[in-house]
Amino acid sequence: MVRRETIAAVATPPGRGGIGVVRMSGSDLADVAEQFVGRVPVAREALLADFLDADGGAIDQGLVLFFPAPHSLTGEDVIELQGHGGPVVMDRLLNRACELGARIARPGEFTERAFLNDKIDLAQAEAVADLIDSASKRAAQSAMRSLGGEFSGRVAEIDRAVLDLRVYLEAAIDFAEEEIDFLAESDVVERLAGVETAIDRLLAESARGEALRQGLDVVIAGPPNVGKSSLLNRLLAENRAIVTDIPGTTRDLLSADLEIEGVPIRLTDTAGMRVGGDPVETIGVDRARSAVARADLVLVVEDASVDGDASALDIPAGRRLVVRNKIDLTGGSPGRSGEGVNICALNGDGVDALRLAIAEIAGAAPGEGAYLARKRHIEALTAARRYTAVARTRAGEGFGDLAAEELRQVQDRLGAIVGATSVDDLLGEIFASFCVGK
Repeated sequence: MVRRETIAAVATPPGRGGIGVVRMSGSDLADVAEQFVGRVPVAREALLADFLDADGGAIDQGLVLFFPAPHSLTGEDVIELQGHGGPVVMDRLLNRACELGARIARPGEFTERAFLNDKIDLAQAEAVADLIDSASKRAAQSAMRSLGGEFSGRVAEIDRAVLDLRVYLEAAIDFAEEEIDFLAESDVVERLAGVETAIDRLLAESARGEALRQGLDVVIAGPPNVGKSSLLNRLLAENRAIVTDIPGTTRDLLSADLEIEGVPIRLTDTAGMRVGGDPVETIGVDRARSAVARADLVLVVEDASVDGDASALDIPAGRRLVVRNKIDLTGGSPGRSGEGVNICALNGDGVDALRLAIAEIAGAAPGEGAYLARKRHIEALTAARRYTAVARTRAGEGFGDLAAEELRQVQDRLGAIVGATSVDDLLGEIFASFCVGK
């Protein structure tokens, strides 16, 4: 453990509360704890005590916990003072900590020290922030899986398989003049294919986790009077939008939040898209087009009883889902149909199938695992997958030295995920987004 200066911060949210926590981390804090409460607390046992100022007067009364290194959150000595959660009390305790030699911690510095002292890896450190920021139960569960080390463990498994292959290939290079053709006599190509498959699986689960973390911006669009507002109300299970038989009832954007299969959804209803109309309706149509342009997914609603063309809105196929509404007028069957979904927003037929279709597009279909991976994790895994494919090609061609170099690149990308090959700039960017006191 590297000796670093003592840091301190209020670890609970600002404002009034029943409990407030001041946390300290550093080296040799037993003396600091004694000056705070008059004696050295027993390690990892809660002690009810007065928190003392420089003159021996009581600032507050509460619980003090002392965690000697290395068995602590950060791997250093850690003190936690759990007092009454008033801003004045917290400020006084923090000021007292600074009088005793601490400085105010930077955002995320406690978690950063846990990483630097090998208590957690970088992916686990990021999972701390993701758990705090979780917008749904499923996102929190996925973040907890990553924090518990499952995601890092999967990365480590792939890294070990790659290392074994590198060792074999390097040995083959060392014995290049032997009559044995190491590549021809081995299953290197098949093993590399297995690594590709493992990366593909982890990439798919990471992409689902990215959807859980970021959420999805979904816009309902289409011509007037096809049931867009009725669909919004049905998905929200409440009458949020005004619904009438008069075309052009919706004049402006109407947004609401919901959750579908654990994915946070920002759902927006728009004005019916048509040429003409009064000036107010024209402004609404312009806003609708802007919302469609920036949406992650557009639900293009059509009247199933009238011939329609989803391509009229000029939305790429990967960003649109055609919703054929009013099947009660045609006798059509609800549910998935080709690349679209048949529904009746009036009675709810087919809406469950629509929800599942949205979840699948978000990459978070029910019952499937997910890790709350970040964009940089997905980019690193994608690069590792690309280098592995090249290595397999080179091994198949008999170029073991080139294959080994590609596998070195794979390990570099995997190491960046867990922090084995991290740079200071990356660490600063990651931990700057954390809460102070965490």
